[in-house]
Amino acid sequence: MANSIQKTTKSDQKIALSSVKVLSEREQQAIRSNSKIIKLRIQESEETVAIPLKALKLLTSIISNMAEGKSMALMATDTEVTTQQAAEILNVSRPYIIKLLEKGEIPFKKIGSHRRILLQDILDYESKLKIRRRTKLNSLAKEAQKLNLGYS
Repeated sequence: MANSIQKTTKSDQKIALSSVKVLSEREQQAIRSNSKIIKLRIQESEETVAIPLKALKLLTSIISNMAEGKSMALMATDTEVTTQQAAEILNVSRPYIIKLLEKGEIPFKKIGSHRRILLQDILDYESKLKIRRRTKLNSLAKEAQKLNLGYS
């Protein structure tokens, strides 16, 4: 699959706004009924297409982001990215990414003098980082409550 980077236009945003509610509702219905397959009808050809629920969730996410006017990049998780691309994904500096790589926090491979990182490894690191942050934040909140600092 080729990587796809598309800028959301005002026209796209308008169409997405009218579609996102219907897709979200259908996704919730499928989850409640424990459906794994969703059938969509293509109006122009009257064909019905079966897609996995995961694909509907992805489509709903894409349409939702478009409705908000956000541009998106769609990449396979086995894509290799540069240190600069990894820095942009994590919203940190390239030197910080290199430090993480050299400390072994994110796996990478070297091609000549260039480092390449699997997108999935970056996403895994980001997920672990969010979990650690949430755990520490919860700990701080509990401590503040114990000390009666006015946080509830």
